[in-house]
Amino acid sequence: MAGPLLAGRVPDWVDLRAFATTDELMALAPLAEVGWFDLHKVAPMAKAIGLATRLRWLNSVYAGVDAFPLEVLAARGVVLTNGVGINAITIAEYVVMGMLTIAKGYREVVRAQDREEWLIDSPGKRELHGSRALILGAGEIGGRVARMLAGFDVDVTMVRRSPAAGCIGPDAWRARLGEFDWVIIAVPATPETQGLIGADAIAAMKPGAVVINVARGSVIDQDALIAALDAGRLGGAFLDVCTPEPLPAGHPLWRARNAHVTMHLSGRAQDRMFARAVDRFLVNLDRWRRGEAVAPAVDLALGY
Repeated sequence: MAGPLLAGRVPDWVDLRAFATTDELMALAPLAEVGWFDLHKVAPMAKAIGLATRLRWLNSVYAGVDAFPLEVLAARGVVLTNGVGINAITIAEYVVMGMLTIAKGYREVVRAQDREEWLIDSPGKRELHGSRALILGAGEIGGRVARMLAGFDVDVTMVRRSPAAGCIGPDAWRARLGEFDWVIIAVPATPETQGLIGADAIAAMKPGAVVINVARGSVIDQDALIAALDAGRLGGAFLDVCTPEPLPAGHPLWRARNAHVTMHLSGRAQDRMFARAVDRFLVNLDRWRRGEAVAPAVDLALGY
């Protein structure tokens, strides 16, 4: 997708080689000093990276880097830049859409229209105004969500490694889970965040609270979440991510009470992803040529 957008825009010192098939990527990878090897399937992408022994800088449109062989890249001294922030606008909009959908019971309105049934009352009666939201992850997505929710008069608390105004540290949020109407998860996918929201955390949430997850399905104990939803302890869950993906037919999450499964579409709900990624890549090419740092560079030890 990026190749046609780069054609005619790269500087003269760059020998641009584009691939259209996986086989073409495998042939080109050993030649590349700067690479952009994004594929939908993890295994062939990892194989191409393994073949790229001359690689010095690897770029990707993907924000999550859990599919990349980070140890291999670190051992070879390869710089990895990812797509963090590229899709932040649309993902943040998706979060707000999910909150409003659940608050107003909008899914039931759509279903009533499909039945040609005129409702006489709203199936959802929540207001965002005056509610309280906890955002786990103070990165580009979390920050945008917070700014958008300010316009709805939502009281937002963010969690980040180093406390700042309106934020709390990574050890403080669990004790306060019962205070929030919305728990929004936007953390990076790392071994540290796997299972971050377990059964105890779900049990500690305010009755009727809504969970919004735009991180990774592995961040949540999905079985405990389904049980809490079906028991009516939680007010709903808006899950752009789940485990596994794709979610198989018959999985209990499909029919969990007030669970909204949006099939990892939040980042795709726009048409500017590759245009933004290409613009960023071209800026980074100039920096690379001048010996300056390219950004955003992934900390290969931390995994984000």
